[in-house]
Amino acid sequence: MSGDDGPSSSDDEPPRVVQYGMDIIGSAGAVILVGLLLFTVSGVWPPLVAIESASMDPHIEKGDLVFVMEEERFAGANDEAGVVTAQAADGYTKFQQPGDVIVFQPNGNDRRTPIIHRAMFYVENGTNWYSRADPEYVGDADNCEELANCPTDDGGGFITKGDNNNQYDQVGNSSISEPVKPEWVIGTAEYRVPLLGEIRLGWNRATRPTVVTAG
Repeated sequence: MSGDDGPSSSDDEPPRVVQYGMDIIGSAGAVILVGLLLFTVSGVWPPLVAIESASMDPHIEKGDLVFVMEEERFAGANDEAGVVTAQAADGYTKFQQPGDVIVFQPNGNDRRTPIIHRAMFYVENGTNWYSRADPEYVGDADNCEELANCPTDDGGGFITKGDNNNQYDQVGNSSISEPVKPEWVIGTAEYRVPLLGEIRLGWNRATRPTVVTAG
């Protein structure tokens, strides 16, 4: 019988390698295209962030993947620097509660992990904001003098809080952040995909790129 009855395995190998390479390139291209599309819509990079703590439970949970948008792109009514606070919401809600949820750099430090918390109200420079605060969220403070970051003395900013936390981020000697200046805001959280962030968190444990903590 002739040896020309069929192609040898070595003859099949180059097409398989080429096809495999094309599949990889196609998949990578699709991912890049989706990423660029999301960036075009959001104006923020990266447009998707993984949540690594439970301080926004139950509205945003650990392991969720959240789509973040530049705060001034589609600002709602009663906004301050593109952000609608809980006190100014007037019926506006995000993630089942009044006010926008923002992603920000604590104290403007881009070396720290960004925080994703709700903007409660905005204070101007020199403001005694104790009277505007919910007494339930100011810890043991009985007045402005006993409240960290009160009065504000380094420009105005947002008073923020995790939905699952028992005090504002600006309260206490070890406060998460000073009042959040508008320039520290990366964007507003718009949508969440439950559990999908676990994939990125797993990758982060090995490579440690930017993730977002709920504080």
